[in-house]
Amino acid sequence: QVHVVESGGDSVQAGGSLRLSCAASGYTMSIVFMGWFRQAPGKEREGIAVVQSDGAIRNYADSVKGRFTVSQDRTKNMVYLQMNSLKPEDTGMYYCAASRYGGIGRWRDASMYDYWGQGTQVTVSS
Repeated sequence: QVHVVESGGDSVQAGGSLRLSCAASGYTMSIVFMGWFRQAPGKEREGIAVVQSDGAIRNYADSVKGRFTVSQDRTKNMVYLQMNSLKPEDTGMYYCAASRYGGIGRWRDASMYDYWGQGTQVTVSS
């Protein structure tokens, strides 16, 4: 079993930055990759970033590429999402999720993940 907890959400103005944190605990050795998703009101959950557990692979959705950076600290079982140049359309609930299986090529598919956090709210005002 793996427990995932996000933190760091806040309200910021457009152009600002935030860093989200995701703490994983439990049987973390089983994690193959960690993803970040977000969900805006009335919209589907969107995969925006992923990092393989060894850090060898990182991918981003086009909507955040060049502005967001995913990183990890394996010694602390932490994953981070640095978000720069925030836009109002980045507003939403942000979730961290852990996958125990391979197939990182399908990282944007929410069904690939076994464990989810409760989410942290990010609000970007214009």
